[in-house]
Amino acid sequence: MAQAFSINIFLKDGEPEGLRIITQLNKTGIGVVFNRSTFAESRKDEHFDKPGVYVLIGALDDSTLPVVYIGEAENIRERLINHNNKLDFWDKAIFFTTSNNSLNKAHVKYLEAKLYGIAQENKSCTIKNSQIPKQAVLSAQDEAYAESFLVDMLMIFPIVGLSVFEKVKKPKNKNKILHIASKGLTGTGYESANGFVVCKGTQVQGRETKSIHKSISSIRKDLLKQGVLISGGEHFIFTQDYPFTSVSSAAAVVLARSANGRLDWKDKSGKTLKQIQTEITK
Repeated sequence: MAQAFSINIFLKDGEPEGLRIITQLNKTGIGVVFNRSTFAESRKDEHFDKPGVYVLIGALDDSTLPVVYIGEAENIRERLINHNNKLDFWDKAIFFTTSNNSLNKAHVKYLEAKLYGIAQENKSCTIKNSQIPKQAVLSAQDEAYAESFLVDMLMIFPIVGLSVFEKVKKPKNKNKILHIASKGLTGTGYESANGFVVCKGTQVQGRETKSIHKSISSIRKDLLKQGVLISGGEHFIFTQDYPFTSVSSAAAVVLARSANGRLDWKDKSGKTLKQIQTEITK
């Protein structure tokens, strides 16, 4: 079970989508979130002078997946000025540093490599790094500190709208597993805090209907490109548990057509997700 925690978000310029400073009680870690449109003003903040690890976030016209660049720097401001001049894709950024300068070059290189590895494993984004970061070798004490810092970072990312580093957690209760079937193909999935997760091994219809929504077709193409879906002959197969933002988009990807996930996903007795959710509220 996840541990409860609280954070403080300081809106430095008074705007909800402006420069945000994120802190936790009794911890030295600091998260800084800003939009590229406000970079000229945001970069004047004192935290930009510090060493840290950062993520640039954007999108591509031909993909449904977010695009990220993961990096580290001894001076965040200088590095981001360079990225502002040379990288076009990003429109938002978040970086992490400390209030007491306890992060050093080795720490941030270690964290950069860790975040890159998690994003690569999750396959829920397009990574723009041209090179794979090398993980710094730390002493046992420094590694423990960096790992603790990583845990805090991973808790903050989803709060600011970045879910590419979230780990999918399987339900302990097998009765919560739902099933889907179509034309001899079968699959499983479950509801989670990540959204709706389609399970590894789920079989996916290969031929899309003419009426399939363009966004669903784009998701399928992205999943094939990322290796989340692989060919199984005339159909595809999920290679890992994978989260979707909605139960209907998960069903539509599997069935290769428009779908109502609350009706298409059923428990082992044949009860639809809609029926299950209705019973819970009675």
